[in-house]
Amino acid sequence: MAEVKNSQLTAHNDTDMAKDQTKVLQRTLNRFDIVFLIVSAVVGLEMLGSVSAEGPETFTWLVFLIIVFLIPYSLIFAETGSAFVGEGGVYLWTRRAFGRPAAAVTSVFTWITQPVWVGGSMAFLNAEAARNHLVHFSAGSAGDYLFKLAFIWLTVFAAILSLAKAKWIPTAGAFFKISFLCLFLVTAAVYATQHGVQPLSLGSFSPTLRGFITLTPLLLFAFLGFEGGSSASGEMRNAQHDVSVSVLRSATMAGIFYLLPVATILLVLPPSDIDGVSGLLKAVNTVFSVYGPAAEPMMVLALVMFTLANIGQGAAWMIMSDRMQAMAAADGSFFGGFFGKFHPRLGTPVHVNLLSGIVSTLFMLAAMELTGSSADLFNVVLGVAVTTYLFSYLLIIPAAAKLRLSEPDVERPFRAGPNWFFILMCVVTTTFVAFGSWVSIFPGTLEALVGMPHDFSKAQGVSYASFEALTLGTLAFIIVMALIGYWRGAPLRRSGISTESLNQTSTEVHRRERTCD
Repeated sequence: MAEVKNSQLTAHNDTDMAKDQTKVLQRTLNRFDIVFLIVSAVVGLEMLGSVSAEGPETFTWLVFLIIVFLIPYSLIFAETGSAFVGEGGVYLWTRRAFGRPAAAVTSVFTWITQPVWVGGSMAFLNAEAARNHLVHFSAGSAGDYLFKLAFIWLTVFAAILSLAKAKWIPTAGAFFKISFLCLFLVTAAVYATQHGVQPLSLGSFSPTLRGFITLTPLLLFAFLGFEGGSSASGEMRNAQHDVSVSVLRSATMAGIFYLLPVATILLVLPPSDIDGVSGLLKAVNTVFSVYGPAAEPMMVLALVMFTLANIGQGAAWMIMSDRMQAMAAADGSFFGGFFGKFHPRLGTPVHVNLLSGIVSTLFMLAAMELTGSSADLFNVVLGVAVTTYLFSYLLIIPAAAKLRLSEPDVERPFRAGPNWFFILMCVVTTTFVAFGSWVSIFPGTLEALVGMPHDFSKAQGVSYASFEALTLGTLAFIIVMALIGYWRGAPLRRSGISTESLNQTSTEVHRRERTCD
């Protein structure tokens, strides 16, 4: 492997503390690990029911967005991730393009989405599944709270383990996820031969403006995150060569694992029976009728795989996003050095891991205070997670564009076309993200603008005022937290960067890269 040039070292602007933390990192991730880490994180079973609820046109818009968004987005970060390697990924890229303040805000939006999503959407989804098929407890009961707390903290403790051990949890989760989907698809094929499928006409797949407005934020959220593996690129054996391949392979797998299950759900369930929190499991329950007396044991088996896959998914996100936020803290962009410490033996950011667990728990408790069904609460929290995550990409994608133009001499093992094509992909994908962000924050406003009727008394099944209070309150809290965190990190930034430590870092990276050859 070619040595990394000095201009490529993402450590060139780090604080001394950030450099110190990289010394305890354990280079354990190979290409196989990276692919399944990303697949475990990004391919979300929880999204299948949500998007399928819009009916057959979901499939049409899914194909459309795979072509115009997923493909260019994966090409952008296959290049950026392989060119700018270093622990912290997104934070380092945004800092390099726009400076520390912008990177501080971006990293907080990226990081906090994961505990919000785990504590709200994922905990609610799995509690609903367990309540209906595994362990019977009522919604809002002590058992409900305990189950959700157990789910949250299992993902946190999985992320605390050393990466040499922890990486197998997302890998196992990806295995259970793929096994679950394959079992579902094969069983659905048998069900179709015995009972037929839904009478879907070609016209029912026709795209509508309302469907586009509703589905775009959800589908973008389902597609985003393939660059997350770069948060741990300081722990990869050969990041420059493995990142691009891993991003493109996992994006291809994601496209397949969204298209086939969505098509299957639409074929076996009428749209009126599909909701976000249980649409997929209703479809599974329906097709498992082919097993006769064994249907219930098979359903239990499927639910166990479903739950383990989701635990692996939560752990994958915690592993990736917590490392990014810890490096931001070590670099003086998030409350000084406390959250920037990596455990000297485990090589993991334990303080940020625990903070993620606390945030996840608090958000779960806040969501439980909202009134509404489990499906409504799931959709509300999912909406907040979509909003915070999409927001971060309003800086992440432009950062990739800026780096392409401002640092053309950086070695790029993978190059996604000439400058004009790369910038065009960045403009298109950022436009979609901006559109999705607006829709997720202010649902119904675009429909009203184009003359479509919309009920503003409710949003996602709860009162519009409650939804906006939670969404806008969350955004305001994140921005304030990011700015305060950056301000509190000033003493660490003022500690300075010595030329000697810079030279030592350069020598160490060159030595490690030669060792990987």
